[in-house]
Amino acid sequence: MLTGLAPVVDRDTRILILGSFPGAASLAAQQYYAHPRNQFWRLLSAVLHDELAALPYERRLQRLLTHRVGLWDVIAACEREGSLDAAIRRAQSNEFAMLKHQCPQLDKVCFNGKTSGRYAPLFAAGGFRTLVLPSSSPANAQLSFEEKLAQWRSIIL
Repeated sequence: MLTGLAPVVDRDTRILILGSFPGAASLAAQQYYAHPRNQFWRLLSAVLHDELAALPYERRLQRLLTHRVGLWDVIAACEREGSLDAAIRRAQSNEFAMLKHQCPQLDKVCFNGKTSGRYAPLFAAGGFRTLVLPSSSPANAQLSFEEKLAQWRSIIL
């Protein structure tokens, strides 16, 4: 079983971005979106008008929190060969109930791709605004960076 990363949230988090489960590069580095071709940090840099992608990882996370944006994944642990979501087996969900206590100002939950987006109804039923975004993964080559960015800009609306 592979184990995911800890949530990056605090009491001021208003927006949470949920991925599915870290890829092999992210697990090896113990960093969210560590694969160099993943567009996550570029997309958020453009959305937030803050050059997060240019910062060392720990500073990225600090700056993200200053924007009141948090990160986590929907899957806590799973079996998987490689990094593709389609290869995920025996997935165990994260414990989302703690979010109400740790993030009392949380209002909007965004999902990085269709796999995590399957959890949108759960969060909508909990009273959160939800948004399913096109995946930032290099495996999602159907859309250009600009096309993804047009949809990712909705995070801050």
